[in-house]
Amino acid sequence: MNDEAPRLTEAAEKALALPPEKRIEYIQRDRWIGYDVAKEVIDRMEALLNHPPVQRTPNLLLIGETNNGKTSILQRFRARHPPKDDFLSDEAVSLQVLYIELEGAPSEDGLYCQILSALFSPFKYSMPTPKKRELVYRLFDKLGIRMLIIDEMNNLLASRKDKQQTFLNAVKRMGNVLQVPIVAAGVIEAARAIHTDPQMANRFEPFALPLWRDDERYWRLLASFERMLPLKEPSDLVEEKLAGRILSMSEGRLGEISQLLKNAAVYAVREGTERIDEKALKSFKWVPPSKRRQAAELLV
Repeated sequence: MNDEAPRLTEAAEKALALPPEKRIEYIQRDRWIGYDVAKEVIDRMEALLNHPPVQRTPNLLLIGETNNGKTSILQRFRARHPPKDDFLSDEAVSLQVLYIELEGAPSEDGLYCQILSALFSPFKYSMPTPKKRELVYRLFDKLGIRMLIIDEMNNLLASRKDKQQTFLNAVKRMGNVLQVPIVAAGVIEAARAIHTDPQMANRFEPFALPLWRDDERYWRLLASFERMLPLKEPSDLVEEKLAGRILSMSEGRLGEISQLLKNAAVYAVREGTERIDEKALKSFKWVPPSKRRQAAELLV
């Protein structure tokens, strides 16, 4: 009896039968890999969601480098708690988790506008801020919202100091009044934004998503990716030289690893080699994220 795991997932195995262009389309899709740190974050968020209402609700601050999986984790969690239609009750819709992404230079008024827009609630931008706040609070209660997720919290630093403080006060007040946990996320500057207010810093437990490095966790990640890519030949991504090259090109960022492997897999299908190797990784122009950042800074 052979207990060895299949080389490909069931979905990838089925995708092998697709025509090349359809297989390429399948390769280029976003996919979720439940690695251990991501599972830990989601478990913590589930615990917060199920936490009973208390005067000082615990919160979470998720910090990580750009393109290292933060938003994917948040979106995965949100997908586990979609809006529900209940046609047997007076309330047609209920929503447990509300996700927003901070834009521009956030302010208290802008926070309420983003929440109301995310809830598809009609409102006028000219409405006074206290009225918007009152409407937001009513909707949280009416829809049964039990968690607020604020992504790209680092954008708060683009606001003036006074607006930063009024924004943080608004977030603090929401937690106090509504007694719902708040999950904030962003790059390291997100911690700086929250730590401008000592009370806020004490309320948010930090959780850092580390960059990937050459260890067993990374090898398991590569093995998971390989099982999901519908290629007819084994790539052996965990082979030392190949794994090292992928890590170097991606600089340890999950999103970069994913895009690299997608590009290489597309090449392997189009060229008929059907495996990811050094040649596949060299087949496309690739600029490491640090070089891209340096180039962008020169343009500013």
